[in-house]
Amino acid sequence: MRCALTWFAARVALPACAAILILLPLAAGAAEGFRLAVPAALGDSGLLDYILPRFSLKTRTSVARVAPGDAAEVTFTAGGPGQPVFTGPDATWHMRVRNPEHLGAARFAEWLTSEIGQRTVASYEVDGSTPFTPPRADAKAEAAITFEGDARAGRKLSVEHCGRCHVVRQDRRFGDIGSTPSFFVLRSLSNWHERFQTFYARNPHPAFTQIDGVTDPFPVDRPSPIIPVELSIEDMQALLAYVSTLQPADLGAPLQHQ
Repeated sequence: MRCALTWFAARVALPACAAILILLPLAAGAAEGFRLAVPAALGDSGLLDYILPRFSLKTRTSVARVAPGDAAEVTFTAGGPGQPVFTGPDATWHMRVRNPEHLGAARFAEWLTSEIGQRTVASYEVDGSTPFTPPRADAKAEAAITFEGDARAGRKLSVEHCGRCHVVRQDRRFGDIGSTPSFFVLRSLSNWHERFQTFYARNPHPAFTQIDGVTDPFPVDRPSPIIPVELSIEDMQALLAYVSTLQPADLGAPLQHQ
């Protein structure tokens, strides 16, 4: 009888213990998955295919890669803004955490900037060479500039309203006015965020732009010369959120006169 009870207790206890052992690590260490916006140049390099599985295995945090402009908790851009995290092959790549309260995003930022994360980046090889290294000593991290609007909606609004004069998407480069800078060129300017936040007050925009609750109505004797651009505060926030996701244009080194 005693042997039968011992055998029965073991049959019940062992599966229960196994279940606890399986569930405990997940409850203790797993973090909410997050979305990572990755420019094509970085995605094609193979680096993220190498480091992301290692990060996920270490932290049990899933990462969904999305295209620039899509909603994401973390974004990579060449040249900033954000924190420089690695250099190569032709740029210093910056990371920006758009939602610091997101546990998965915060864990990734902590891991990538740690000694382990930096060693993982440096250990990635292509044909015997290491194309990525820790950021250069002279790379300065810009203050992260984020906007809480809907970047996806801002992308649509930029095509509808701004695309009549500016190039606002890489895949639509022939519908602009040649004398106007593209959004990508404007993004390369140090005061890009100020320019976009006040664009409606910068010539020639006041003549045809209305921001609900911000700008005055057009004078009766001077209506808009073209179909007006009419935006709400929410639309402005969406546009700013979209622009903040764009990769600045590489304008090359400044000219040197001899």
